[in-house]
Amino acid sequence: MGTHSRPRRLTTAALTVVLAAVAAACAPAHPNSIFHNHTDFNRDVGHLFDLLIGLGTVVFVFVETLLVITLIRFRKREGQPAPTQTHGNAKLEITWTAIPALILAVIAVPTVRTIFKTEAPAASDALQVTVTGHQWWWQFDYPQYGITTANELYLPIGRTVNFTLKTADVIHSFWIPELGGKRDLVSNHTNYLWFTPDSVSDDVFNGFCAEFCGTSHANMRFKVFTVSQAEFASWAKHEAEPAVALDTAPAAPAAKGAKAASAPAMQVAQAAPSTESFVSYDRSKIPAYAVPETPIPAGLTFDESLKGHPVSGEKLISAPTSMCLACHAIKGNPMMQGVLGPNLTHIASRSTIAGGLYPNDARHLELWIKNARVMKPGILMYTFGQGQIDPQTGKPSDYGKLTDQQIADIVAYLQTLK
Repeated sequence: MGTHSRPRRLTTAALTVVLAAVAAACAPAHPNSIFHNHTDFNRDVGHLFDLLIGLGTVVFVFVETLLVITLIRFRKREGQPAPTQTHGNAKLEITWTAIPALILAVIAVPTVRTIFKTEAPAASDALQVTVTGHQWWWQFDYPQYGITTANELYLPIGRTVNFTLKTADVIHSFWIPELGGKRDLVSNHTNYLWFTPDSVSDDVFNGFCAEFCGTSHANMRFKVFTVSQAEFASWAKHEAEPAVALDTAPAAPAAKGAKAASAPAMQVAQAAPSTESFVSYDRSKIPAYAVPETPIPAGLTFDESLKGHPVSGEKLISAPTSMCLACHAIKGNPMMQGVLGPNLTHIASRSTIAGGLYPNDARHLELWIKNARVMKPGILMYTFGQGQIDPQTGKPSDYGKLTDQQIADIVAYLQTLK
């Protein structure tokens, strides 16, 4: 009975694997697949991959065919005498040495050529982007434009982009599957990667850290937007400008008998606005696979009936006693000069927060400020919500001073930074 059940189990297992493979192949989209020719890097590495798989398949079929023929032809038969023992066959040994050597030579030439091409310095007119990996978020600097942003990467179609890869702490790995390239960010060493996004437009790609880097390694994500060169120029011009400032001068006293305003009114400081229209990717056009769906941790709540006041929020975040200014920077706000956390200059124009883990809206941002360590394990950002338990210490947070109203005010201010 056991003899008959074993083939049946093997058949069932094989059928399960085949059905799973077929189901995966029938999926309507593969947003994180490497098998796309969206950049020159993708095409070069893809051609090499196809060659290696093709030759490997030929060798596999050839060897397995010989093995099956040998097993059938020379199997033991009843009454058959013992086979004649032989030692050495020069022709056969030369043949099975020469064939692999020839195959390796065929593989070596395109492999070395691809390595030299992808490892060569980028073009002198390439767009320079410095990528810095942090636990667990990404910083992107565009030195040619004076831009520092976080977790969202804008790339112009048809222009080579040269990435300078660094890490602020442990080893990370920069990877955008559909655009190609996966290269490590190593401490005390600078790596480089370049490619040209030249065959897609108006699209969004997922980026990841592909090297285990700690507790929230799987939560270290980013988004890549490929746009036209005109749109990129408009975006870069806007990003280089200071954030929209708030006029916090005291309001004129109300006339006698007039009802006092319930909150200070927000006014945009006088600054020459950009004449270009494109400042960020239209969120309504972002495909579902690029929209984070991370669930909010159980037990973390916020009073959503509260209305935030931007001017009050600006005062809170910029106060000398504020912990925000110790880590974050906002261009145009002289109090915000921190470098430990993401640059917040145009945070309202980004589609995600928390290293690509949550959508960038008031609800998620309020909860993030209230207790970020619950929403993303192991991070450096403190727990600021009043009465909140810090999950890293298991005790009430030493920095939990902010009420829900104060957090709502800060979020209202951050949402003006577009």
